[in-house]
Amino acid sequence: MVTKVYLIRHAEAEGNLVPFFQGSLDTALTENGKRQLEFLAERFQHIPLDAIYFSPFQRAQMTAEAVNRYHGLTMIPENDLREINGGSWEGRKTTELHKDFPAEFQLWQKRMQDFQAPNGDAMTDVYARMQKIMQKIAQENPGRSVAVFTHGCALRNFLSFVEFGSINGIMDVGWGDNTAVSLIAYEPDTGWRLVYKNDSSHLPQDAHTALPV
Repeated sequence: MVTKVYLIRHAEAEGNLVPFFQGSLDTALTENGKRQLEFLAERFQHIPLDAIYFSPFQRAQMTAEAVNRYHGLTMIPENDLREINGGSWEGRKTTELHKDFPAEFQLWQKRMQDFQAPNGDAMTDVYARMQKIMQKIAQENPGRSVAVFTHGCALRNFLSFVEFGSINGIMDVGWGDNTAVSLIAYEPDTGWRLVYKNDSSHLPQDAHTALPV
């Protein structure tokens, strides 16, 4: 049986707008983020869903709640869907990071698979964590349609696994816009298959996030 999983990045939050490194900070949605939710909810109004999983950070939870208004499902929090912990980077403006952390910033920009902020998570740990939680979700929902609400970096790691079979594809995955949707399919015999990724066609031009981080 094929399990369909919609992977959704949270709506625009404070760190996406400034921008600063959000990581494990529990940031609030911006006004534009709240507007994005309306378009995302309409996109999913007529898409059948059997289960909703979300990262417990409020930006992901509020995004899940918007989609769930048309479905009325019991939403399931999963801590392993959380974003990378950026350690000493968290709360710092992106414009400052390349000055204060030149070596790490170079990895962040050019070789994300090798990135680890001081006192933060290794990217390889996020990659392994996302594989494990997504496998768990798939096994809990054979033949069902599931929506999973998480974060930009976490998504890039799992999409790199699905599309390239390795963390080394993470730079080629790219950033999805806030509320971007990817669809993947899972079959026990063949594993994961990418259907489409990072689609934000539900957003009008003036609702896109200028610099997704």
